[in-house]
Amino acid sequence: MSDATVGAARTPRFFLTCVGIGLLAGLLSGLFGVGGGTVIVPLLVLILKFDQRLAAGTSLAAIVPTATVGVISYAIHGSVAWIPALILAVGAVGGAQVGTWLLPRLSQTVLRWCFVGFLVLVIVSLFLVIPSRDAELPLTFVTIVGLVVLGVVTGTLAGLLGVGGGIIVVPALMIVFGTSDLIAKGTSLLMMIPTAISGTIGNFRRRNVDLLAAALVGLAACTTTALGAWIATLVDPFVGNVLFAVFLTFIAVQMAVRAVRGRAR
Repeated sequence: MSDATVGAARTPRFFLTCVGIGLLAGLLSGLFGVGGGTVIVPLLVLILKFDQRLAAGTSLAAIVPTATVGVISYAIHGSVAWIPALILAVGAVGGAQVGTWLLPRLSQTVLRWCFVGFLVLVIVSLFLVIPSRDAELPLTFVTIVGLVVLGVVTGTLAGLLGVGGGIIVVPALMIVFGTSDLIAKGTSLLMMIPTAISGTIGNFRRRNVDLLAAALVGLAACTTTALGAWIATLVDPFVGNVLFAVFLTFIAVQMAVRAVRGRAR
């Protein structure tokens, strides 16, 4: 086994840190319908000194159980659009291959700044479009095509930037498709499961996964994901948008810092 396969020494600090990261990631995953990778990856890198690729691979593996618990939690409230989620997943899996192919051909700095601009537009839109809790996602020819395109775009950006699909899919389903915030979150989490499994298999073959860290983070996240999903059902849609906007602002700042550092190199 190569040294790259192990991210940090197995000390008590390692175990406690993984559990702490998992608890926070699970809460945000359930609350916002995201995978939690935007929290897991930077914390693994900053606190446990993981390599960026190993952190991303470990995060993706941890997302599988986290998203599964999240889907079950939202499904209990009838807030999962099953077929649209599968359509999104098909598009995302294909898009991820496109992103992987484009990765060495495009400037990461330019891509990150474009993504920051996209997030700014989404944040503004969240204050203009307040989703109705009764809105569903009917399947028509137009929506099916739109979901495939959205899945491809999501998968491509995931491959290029290493971001989770939730921060793209959730606002797109609410703003473009007019879906309720709860259905958008539940559907987003379901879409992530096959995508994360596929990515984890590839990462495992390339030795880009710390399986122990992934298990600790994932299991800890499972204990708080349902709590986050439950809180989401209690929060007013507008308040939910505000909280999601704050979360996206954090992601945008994080991405901007990476872009600045990348340009300085």
